[in-house]
Amino acid sequence: MASTSNTGALAGLKVLDLSRVLAGPWCTQILGDMGADVVKVELPGAGDDTRHWGPPFLKDAQGHDTDQASYFTACNRNKRSVTIDMAKPEGQALIRKMALGSDVLVENFKVGGLRKYGLDYASLKAVNQRLVYCSVTGFGQDGPYAERAGYDLLIQASSGMMSITGRADGEPGGGGMRVGVALTDLFTGVYASTAILAALRARDATGEGQHIDMALLDVGMAILANQATGFLNTGKVPQRQGNTHPSLAPYQDFPTLDGAMLLAIGNDGQFARFCEAAGQPEWAADPRFAKNTARVQHRGVLIPAMEAVTRQRSTADWIALLETRAVPCGPINDIGQAFDDAQVKARGLRLDLPREAGDGIASIAGVASPLRLSANPPVLRHAPPALGQHTDEVLGELGLSAADIAGLREAGAV
Repeated sequence: MASTSNTGALAGLKVLDLSRVLAGPWCTQILGDMGADVVKVELPGAGDDTRHWGPPFLKDAQGHDTDQASYFTACNRNKRSVTIDMAKPEGQALIRKMALGSDVLVENFKVGGLRKYGLDYASLKAVNQRLVYCSVTGFGQDGPYAERAGYDLLIQASSGMMSITGRADGEPGGGGMRVGVALTDLFTGVYASTAILAALRARDATGEGQHIDMALLDVGMAILANQATGFLNTGKVPQRQGNTHPSLAPYQDFPTLDGAMLLAIGNDGQFARFCEAAGQPEWAADPRFAKNTARVQHRGVLIPAMEAVTRQRSTADWIALLETRAVPCGPINDIGQAFDDAQVKARGLRLDLPREAGDGIASIAGVASPLRLSANPPVLRHAPPALGQHTDEVLGELGLSAADIAGLREAGAV
């Protein structure tokens, strides 16, 4: 349930959100979950692109599809929606006034795209030196690709992520594959929120804000992690290998009597305990399999032998057997099964937030924040808003009268 009180760690922080789609909104949702007052500026009559990225669509109280895509709700809770047309001088003036009272601004326009409106970092720094201004782009503020638009799928392809995701060449279904969610967008949002908190900490010491340059490409390269460092230190280009791991074995899916399971064995002790449970203690003593490096080198022999054994029990039986021996093992769930899992339920990872926007949508389901602070946990104050739901409220806080707001609306500025 939504709460009217705010005890979040970032309570009192004002965030002006000029971003749309996923990376920027994911960042500002994290800040909003932690208590920041996030005001999302959207184009009148249209709003964030993802409001229209459906199916699937939200359902009304009678269970019928609305024209509002569920995609938007994934990254826009704990925000207030204001509609402002920044192409109009009146709209630009409103956003500058909002920026004057904000601590943070997040935008994901093309490089230089806000300069013509007087809403770029240099222009707003002149009126608010304490502003932390975060720009999210595909390729960064400089370099030969700076002017290009960047989308997650393009970055997954150009960063090399797709080259290490999917089945190996030569196998059925082999070839580059994107990750099932927009991974670089999401990680960029997480990195951006971290950078913003660091910049706010620096502002505490200096009194001045700064410009943050977040690029999807930079993040896409960074999250290659061990695959990138492996290449950089050996010159060997990693290849796709399905669900197996380049440095660990056995660390993959295995067939069972009624489906499949996942084994994630990370050390020699776990492997020895698996062998004992499986009735194959000799494997742990075999010099080809006793140590992880040897298992990786001889996985072509080990894995088929293990598969012949894992097919003899059901997935549930294997999980029950191996759990008592501290061998990491689990089911390969679909998303419905994941939300029905006992641990997921115990952690309260499904949320249902009521929305009172007069559009027939009574509540919106979502996923809980994974940030669990003992003293200042996330506070759920706002369901993902309807387009412009809080325009009058926010503009009133700026000191505009009802007549002022009506005039702006008649002029098409809000």
